This record gives sequence, structure tokens and C-alpha cells, in this order.
Amino acid sequence: MRALQIAASGMSAQQMRVEVVSNNLANMSTTGYNARRAEFADLPYQQYVAPGTVNAEDGTLLPAGVQLGLGVRPTSVSVTLAQGTLTQTNGDLDLAIEGRGYLEVTLPSGTSAYTRDGGLKRAADGQIVTSDGYPVVPGITIPQQATSISINGAGEVYAYFRNQTQPQLLGQITLASFTNDKGLEATGSNLFLETAASGPPQVSTPGQNGLGTVRQGYLEESSVDAVREVTELIKAQRGYELNAKVITAADQMLGATTQVR
Repeated sequence: MRALQIAASGMSAQQMRVEVVSNNLANMSTTGYNARRAEFADLPYQQYVAPGTVNAEDGTLLPAGVQLGLGVRPTSVSVTLAQGTLTQTNGDLDLAIEGRGYLEVTLPSGTSAYTRDGGLKRAADGQIVTSDGYPVVPGITIPQQATSISINGAGEVYAYFRNQTQPQLLGQITLASFTNDKGLEATGSNLFLETAASGPPQVSTPGQNGLGTVRQGYLEESSVDAVREVTELIKAQRGYELNAKVITAADQMLGATTQVR
């Protein structure tokens, strides 16, 4: 009986849906996190009688055939791109990206990664790095004598010194964009990697070429909508229960069949 396999695929799909929802809820407080959504497609159909088949009795075409679906399969877990709420922190190196774009960082392997987590830090040598210690590209080093840092919307980093009225320009923060942001590979730690699906990065100054601007002293909150996620969780739970009932019913039908003498 195919109903067992069909319902099992439905239970597996709803289980994946719950896992995606649980990951979204777990990252409600993750800086710059965008919610994910599980997407599904129906499996191939068994064509017992194809639509448009000639009726052997009178030669007419059948308007509808007999097509039996074999269940469901996951197609993707896509990112729902949305701007999170900007929260003021007053941190000199806290940057929120208002609009499109990612900060580029260099991993220990030398590979470039991309993030919207603007909670930057100052390393021992004064270099601007992420919370995990990955240097921001292009590299900017803050002198030890600097009393404060100012970053404008275009990403220009200035340092102020004692006995100096004019700030010193230290460097320029750039942003990267992609043709298909949903094609980026998530690796954890708020980092993404370029893939063939995302296309190569297009690096430019904040505020130009469709990129967003940066806001100093702010961080972008997670875009997860808790109410929507709980609703999705309930729907997935009901779907799982219904598929489980189908398996129970199919098992009872099989049991009745084996008892026929």
C-alpha cells in the first residue's frame, strides 16, 4: 500500500518544517539573522491513465486521467530577506547596514566571507575585526593614541586625537552585494560564503550602486517574527499528526486484508 510511503514523506516534510522553525526561534536574538522558510514540491506521479488518452469505446479524448501522487519532497530552505530593526547601542564599532549589502571579512584560511553582523571589535594591534577575530576587508587599524572613532554613512572611518581639532581618515569600509543573495552558503557564526548560485561579489562604497548605508552605534536585530513562526509551528504539528493518522489508517486496512480468509 503506497499510502504508507506517501504519508511517511509527509511526516518527514513536516519534521523538516519544524526544524526550520525551531532554528528561526533559536536565532531570535542573533544580530543580522534572516528567517528561513522550508519549501516543498510534490513527487512524480504514476500515470495510470494519462489525460487526453483516446477512449477505446467511442474514440473521444478523456478530459482527465488517473494520476496518483507519490508524496512530497523538500526543494530548498530559502532565506527570507528582510531588514531587521536597528537598535541603538552607542558602541563606536557597532555598525548596522541599512539596506542591501554585506561586510567582507577574511577567514584564517584566506577565504573571503560575508556578514551583516556589525558588532565589530578592536584587536590587540588595533585592527578592526569581528567578534570571532576575523579582520574586516579592507583592513583598517585604529592607532593606540586615538581617543574616539567616527564612521559616517558612506563608511569612512575617522579617528580623533588629543590636541588635534581635525580627525584623521583611517580608511574606507566597503560593502559587497550579490546578484542572488539567497544563493549564499551559510556557514554559521553569521557568515556566508560565495557560491556559483550567488554569483561573484560586487564591492562598492556604502550608499552607491544600490547598496545601503552604515549607521554607527546601531546593530541590526534578527528579522524573525515570533508570532508568524509559532503559527508555522502549529501548522506543521497538525500536518504531522494528520500524516501519522493516515499511516495508522493504512496499517489497519492492511491488517484487515491479512485477516481475509
